[in-house]
Amino acid sequence: MSTIVFSIRCLIAAVLFSSVVAAAEAKPLPPYKDALFGYPEILREEDGGDFRVVGYQELRDINGRDQIPERRVKRAYVSLGVKSSQANETLDLGGRSIDVTRVGRDRGAAFTVIFIHGRGGDRRLGANDFSFGGNFNRLKNLTVGSGGIYYAPSVRSFDAAGVADIAALIRFAAERSGNRPVVLSCASMGSFICWAISRDQQATAMLSGMMVMGGVADPAFQESAAYKSRLPMFFSHGSNDSVYPAEVQIALYRSLKDKGYPTRFVLFETGSHGTPVRMTDWRDALNWILER
Repeated sequence: MSTIVFSIRCLIAAVLFSSVVAAAEAKPLPPYKDALFGYPEILREEDGGDFRVVGYQELRDINGRDQIPERRVKRAYVSLGVKSSQANETLDLGGRSIDVTRVGRDRGAAFTVIFIHGRGGDRRLGANDFSFGGNFNRLKNLTVGSGGIYYAPSVRSFDAAGVADIAALIRFAAERSGNRPVVLSCASMGSFICWAISRDQQATAMLSGMMVMGGVADPAFQESAAYKSRLPMFFSHGSNDSVYPAEVQIALYRSLKDKGYPTRFVLFETGSHGTPVRMTDWRDALNWILER
């Protein structure tokens, strides 16, 4: 083989390899209705922008946004074409039967987002286009528009069995995507699932980040596999949350930040327990995680 032919073959191999690497890297999510879903007012920033206090007003952010308050958002906030990429499925994952709503390609996704609901919910909560100010519809469109996949599973229990179900879903999503980024997001009581997953070394190794929205704090997080691997942690919380006090979650954030841990916190001033699910800017949070 001549030196010229060998060099050409090496060049082609290098180009093909770089293309594969580029395809495996999740690109930043482009803007999508940012004027409607971006944070309405930043009252204060600390830690170089990693701690934000965002203004929240019920008259503006619920009554002014919803056609029927807390039940149906105004039409401008939703784009329903994404429903053509949506399906309800029952996955058999190693003998574990899990009901999910899937939105996006089921193989080769650029990234995966999994949303865990709280007590009393099921997969319908995370798939509802019109509730929570249309925030899940935006997440669907952001995900599908960027070549990703979104799973909203029904969590049957918040104990070891439920944790095992979600660990199996994480593994399934990672394998189907070719080990591209997987982000686990948990709201309210669903945060028990996130914290338990953080102790699972195998599941944590398949994650690129974790989001806890209006959830309980884990005082033992610094003993977890997620902490040891420096898994990026994003928190959002309402300052008037009467279920899980914001101060406890802020204290956890501060303890992590003091050690240089990759973490962010968005506090909705006067927001209640459900405010983070409605108001968290998915594009901002996911891009921060994917950039890590």
